[in-house]
Amino acid sequence: MYAGKIISVRVDRIELPNGRTATREVVEHPGAVAVLALTAPESVVLVRQFRYPINEITLELPAGKLEQGEDPLRAAHREFAEETGFVAGQMEFVTSFYSTPGFSDERMRLYLATDLKAGTPRPDDDEFLDCLTVDRSTAARMIGEGAFTDAKTLVGLLWWLQRT
Repeated sequence: MYAGKIISVRVDRIELPNGRTATREVVEHPGAVAVLALTAPESVVLVRQFRYPINEITLELPAGKLEQGEDPLRAAHREFAEETGFVAGQMEFVTSFYSTPGFSDERMRLYLATDLKAGTPRPDDDEFLDCLTVDRSTAARMIGEGAFTDAKTLVGLLWWLQRT
């Protein structure tokens, strides 16, 4: 139905459990990575950026889409360095989840980055990001206040906050 730079859209005709048929619109996405980066055990790296589809500035974990055939771990290192300037000495897989399984096949992979070395951000030409750190208690308070509005950031921060 549509093939763009980042997504494709298809319409499938399916059979329902009751034998009836229906159509489903599916957004195909190559997948993405998100990085929960700790500058210290009690501080996390976030990026502030404008998101056109919702016409809002958001506060998020650094993240980005996978390139065709790209290894997710490699993508996590790449996106994290591009968006924040940091290089992670350690990067480990935490979990994966679907961002919006009701209409999209986008699978997010969350990584934990530690042993960070500061560097110079290299965002894409169309990305305008501010990098900041937030401590554990501030992150918990901000979640309660509704300051984080995207799924990957909530998943990552809640995972971090529940750790002992």
